[in-house]
Amino acid sequence: MRSFILFISIYFINNLTYGQNFIPYSGSSYFGGGFGLNWINGAPHYTFRMFPEFTVSKVGIGLDLNIDFTADGKIRSENFNEFSDYLSLIRYVRYGQKNDPFYIRLGALDYATLGHGSIMYLYNNSPSLDSKKIGLELDADFNEYGFESVYSNFGSAGLIGGRIYVRPLKYTNLARVPVIGSLEIGATLVTDTDDNAGVTSGKFIDSFFVATQKESNTTVIGFDVGLPILRTGIADLDLYVDHSKIIKFGSGTSMGMIFGFKGFSIVKLYARIEKRFIGKKYIPSYFNSLYEIERFALDYGKKTFTSKLSVLKQAQADNGYFGELAGDLLGILKISGSFSKTGGVNNGILHLQTVFDSEQIPYIFRAGYDKGGISKFADLFGTNEHSFAFAEMGYKFQKYFLFSLFYSWTFEPVRNNLNEIKGYKPQRRIEPRISFIYPIGKGV
Repeated sequence: MRSFILFISIYFINNLTYGQNFIPYSGSSYFGGGFGLNWINGAPHYTFRMFPEFTVSKVGIGLDLNIDFTADGKIRSENFNEFSDYLSLIRYVRYGQKNDPFYIRLGALDYATLGHGSIMYLYNNSPSLDSKKIGLELDADFNEYGFESVYSNFGSAGLIGGRIYVRPLKYTNLARVPVIGSLEIGATLVTDTDDNAGVTSGKFIDSFFVATQKESNTTVIGFDVGLPILRTGIADLDLYVDHSKIIKFGSGTSMGMIFGFKGFSIVKLYARIEKRFIGKKYIPSYFNSLYEIERFALDYGKKTFTSKLSVLKQAQADNGYFGELAGDLLGILKISGSFSKTGGVNNGILHLQTVFDSEQIPYIFRAGYDKGGISKFADLFGTNEHSFAFAEMGYKFQKYFLFSLFYSWTFEPVRNNLNEIKGYKPQRRIEPRISFIYPIGKGV
């Protein structure tokens, strides 16, 4: 069950992160570097990058050095103004891959998901290129049972979560029976220990914000059951039921179906449809790709604040749906997307990803887009304070050289007088760049 659900992680997410660099040699060692002219919120900067990756057997290490120089030749202050900026020079250290019997990854968490995603779905621990965080994913699968776990930030308080699961029929003679032998039962718990996660009211005193009402840690628990219905060489089908409860708030239940198709190494398809029954004061997939932005944010200009817990307290009971679709054509073109919506306003969430890369064609394209707060069709596209976006289009003018134009809409941290991050504001980058990417060994 778990291996099928992670289909999207293996074929798509590994190649479609919010990292700034195009990576054509996934699973191999290579040296990458480049330079460009980068406009950050309209201000020109000169950018130097190095992004090598080294793979030996199951061990992988990825580095990520980005230095932006201002027009007068000085290093941009946000590049290295906190200890985590130096730690983030190591983008990741890992053993194994997601879905292996044992997997551990230390570094950036681009799209972390637990179970079917009813509690944590595509969580991103670093919404800002100027304030990268070091997190941890640790999974183990012992066939009869296993676990998945996430720790979002070693630099300060953040998310701690895990899912344990058991395949009870593996302990019986029914383990050999097709389909039901792989019945899986799981339990998930995720809590946010960030001090601002529970803020629901407050006021400004001069330039300082003082919380006047604060809940305890936001904690979500859940239980799930998954049953594979079909397993063949080309097609798979799974059914599942999840139930989640936000402690001191509401609960919800989802019922879904997952279908996969593998067409003789030519095309791979993945589809998921889910019906959601949402109780009052409950938000499905509470810890999602936009959570770090939505958790808590201050607007010093307007003297206001927003928090996800405040939105949760106003959430009404309703029914909703979730859909996910992905495809891989010849390993050259990969596309995936998902959308969720309930009957309420401003609660739709859209996620899109794509990458095109071929050794025979000198052009590349990759893009990613996350958008929340969707109420009507006109809200689907366009960047604002509830969205991430990146796109890169390039031409390989020599075997190891790439000329490309990179665009990103992410966020930059908003700091108080004590240099503490108290929120984020949108940041737009446009960068024409030249990259050198040279393979130095093939990973096993």
